[in-house]
Amino acid sequence: MSADLQTITLPTGKKLEVHTHLFINNEFVPGHGPLIETINPATEEVICAVHSADESDVNAAVEAADKCFNEVWRKVAPAEKGRLVNKLADLMERDKEELAALDALDNGKAYTVARDIDITESIGCFRYFAGWADKIHGKTIDTVADRWCYTRHEALGVVGAVIPWNYPIMMAAWKFAPALATGNCVVMKTSELTPLSMLKFAALAKEAGFPAGVVNIITGYGHTTGNFLANHKLVSKMAFTGSTGTGRKIMESSSASNLKKLQLELGGKSAQVVCADADLENAAVMACGGIFNNHGQSCNAGSRILVHSSVLDKFLELFVKATDETIILGDPFAEETYQGPQISKGQFDKILNYIKIGQEEGATLYKGGKRWGEKGYFIEPTIFINCKNNMRIMQEEIFGPVVGIATFETIDEAIAMANDSSYGLAGGVYTSSVDTAIRVSNEIKAGTVWVNTYDIFDQSTPFGGYKQSGFGKELGKYALQEYTQVKVVKFQLLNTGL
Repeated sequence: MSADLQTITLPTGKKLEVHTHLFINNEFVPGHGPLIETINPATEEVICAVHSADESDVNAAVEAADKCFNEVWRKVAPAEKGRLVNKLADLMERDKEELAALDALDNGKAYTVARDIDITESIGCFRYFAGWADKIHGKTIDTVADRWCYTRHEALGVVGAVIPWNYPIMMAAWKFAPALATGNCVVMKTSELTPLSMLKFAALAKEAGFPAGVVNIITGYGHTTGNFLANHKLVSKMAFTGSTGTGRKIMESSSASNLKKLQLELGGKSAQVVCADADLENAAVMACGGIFNNHGQSCNAGSRILVHSSVLDKFLELFVKATDETIILGDPFAEETYQGPQISKGQFDKILNYIKIGQEEGATLYKGGKRWGEKGYFIEPTIFINCKNNMRIMQEEIFGPVVGIATFETIDEAIAMANDSSYGLAGGVYTSSVDTAIRVSNEIKAGTVWVNTYDIFDQSTPFGGYKQSGFGKELGKYALQEYTQVKVVKFQLLNTGL
C-alpha cells in the first residue's frame, strides 16, 4: 500500500482506502504544507491526516494545468471533452455509495441524503454539461459587403476553484462540470474540513482518461493555500463558494495579481414569506426543509420566515409538526437519520452563541436551542418567534439549524422586510394568488425566488446571488458564460478573383 492510501473503517464496519496526498498532474504526490487532521463530527474522532499544499505545491499544480491547456487540452475536440465528462459521470455512478460514505463520514450529513441527493445531483450536473461540450458556438455577424466577422467562445485557460465544506462533491461538480465542458483546466482547493470525497473524485478523473494536468485537486487552509491560488498570475479565473468575507479577499487578490475573472457565490439570509392565503400545510413542510435541510448549513437556507399575523398560530403549529416528523437527528449512517452533526467544534460553538444572542435580544426561544446528545457536534432544530427584523439572528448568517419567525400585516411590509438584508441569494413566497406570487417574486432582491416550494434545484436553471451574496451564475446555460471569453475575428475580403 502506498503512503498516499490509508485504510479507514466506517461506522457500518466497512473498510475503505482513502487518498491523503495532493492530486497534481494525474498523480497523488506528497504536499509540503502541514498535515491536516480531518475529524468525524459525529464522534469528534480523527479519521485520518491529509497532506496540504504550500506555495510550491500550488505553483506545481497551476503550472501543470497551464502546460496541459496550452499543449494538449485546448486541441482536444469538443465532442471528446464531452465524452470524458460523461465517462467521469459513469464512474461516479459506479462508486456512488463510496462517495456518499466519505461525505457522510467527513461532513456528518446523512448517508442517504448524500447518496440520493448530493451525489445523484452531482452526477446529473456532469451529464448536463457534457451535453454542452460540442454545442458552444459563436456567431457570424454581417457588417459590410466586403468584410467577414465572426465570434469565438474560447476557454479561459487555468481556472482556480475554492469550494466549501457543506456540499463537498456537489459544489465541486458545479464548477468542474462547466469548466471542463468549455475546455478549461482546473486547480481546485477542497475545504480542509472535508477533503476525502474529492480525493476519491480525483482518482476517478484519472481513471476516466483526462490528460494529465486537466484536473488538479489540492487541500489546505484558505489563508495559505487558497491565498496562493487566488494570487497566482497564471490563473485566469477564480470560482469561489463560501463566506462574503473570504469573497472580498479573493476580489482583492484578483485586483492585486492579474485582474482574473471572478465568480463568487457567497452568504445569504434568505426570507420565506408566508401569505394569509397560503396552503399552510404545504408552506410548513417546505419552509421546514428550506431552513433545516443539510443541518441549516446552506448558503440559501430560508432562515427568516415572515408570516402574516392572521395565520401565525396555525402555521407555527404545522411548522413544529413538520419539524418533529421530518428532522430526525442521529448517526449519519442510520437509515432514518435526516440531520447529523454540525461540521466542526467551531461551527457548533458559533451556532450555540447565536442562540444565546437571540434570547438576549428578546426573541422567544420556542423550540430546541440545545446540544443534542453527549458526543458529536449535534444541535437541536431551533425555532425563535417574536423576532424583529433588526435582530442579529435575523440579519447575520448563522449557518445552522436556527430559524427566526416574524410577522407582517401587508404585502408591502413583507417585501420591505425580505429586502432588509445585505444579502440577496434566495427567497420564497407561499400564496394561492398568482398575482401575489408574481409581485413578490419580482420585488424580492434575490437571485432565486421559489414559489410554494423551497430549495429545489435543476441542472438547467441558473443559481447565483444579488448584493453581498456575490455575482456570476452556477448551473444552466448561463454558467457557460462564466468559463468562456468572447473573441471577435474580422476579415477584410480582398480582391483575389475568387
